[in-house]
Amino acid sequence: MTFQDIFKSSFLEKAADFAVMDFAIALSLSFVLGLFIFFVYKKTFNGVMYSASFGVSLMSMAMITTLVILAVTSNIVLSLGMVGALSIVRFRAAIKEPMDISFLFWAIAVGIVLGAGLLPLAVFGSLFIGLILWVFVNRRTSDHPYIMIVNCKGKDVERQVFDLLRQCVKKQVLKSKTVSKSGIEMTFEVRLKSADSEFVNRISNLLGVESAVLVSYNGDYMS
Repeated sequence: MTFQDIFKSSFLEKAADFAVMDFAIALSLSFVLGLFIFFVYKKTFNGVMYSASFGVSLMSMAMITTLVILAVTSNIVLSLGMVGALSIVRFRAAIKEPMDISFLFWAIAVGIVLGAGLLPLAVFGSLFIGLILWVFVNRRTSDHPYIMIVNCKGKDVERQVFDLLRQCVKKQVLKSKTVSKSGIEMTFEVRLKSADSEFVNRISNLLGVESAVLVSYNGDYMS
């Protein structure tokens, strides 16, 4: 058997069996759903540093997974080789936000489902997942935590700060207290009664208070 015979019996036969229309539909739909995942990720991101490159990687991951599954489903021998090839891949990128894992699995799942030919499942499943994430991740609660840092001098001023906080906020917890010759620095976790932060001005106007800072806190970048 010559090289030409091998070429005709393997490569040309597989090329003849390849459906260009199926490939185009699956890859185009994976691009559209990847854009949808990117859009949901951008609108529901609540972390510290937004990464546009991660959003683009979600879109590309859906398309690449679709391409791999299309190749695997067309040939059982190729599927075994693909498993061996992918087993040596190591991903070193750190996942900084817990929700990023959900978006990664979502993009991979869309690629797998589209590659398997289950187009309605991929479309309606993505719409349902996107709606759930949109509702629950963007849900705002009145019990949002804040961190407040107060610098003051003297025990009497410290007592006044505590009394004013008890009156103006729903809940306050002293997280840390640093005493030095220059004064006292206290860090509180507070829960507001409403969106009004006027009590910060009242605390800063107390005699003996040098500064009062209120910072939004979600637990990701402060301990």
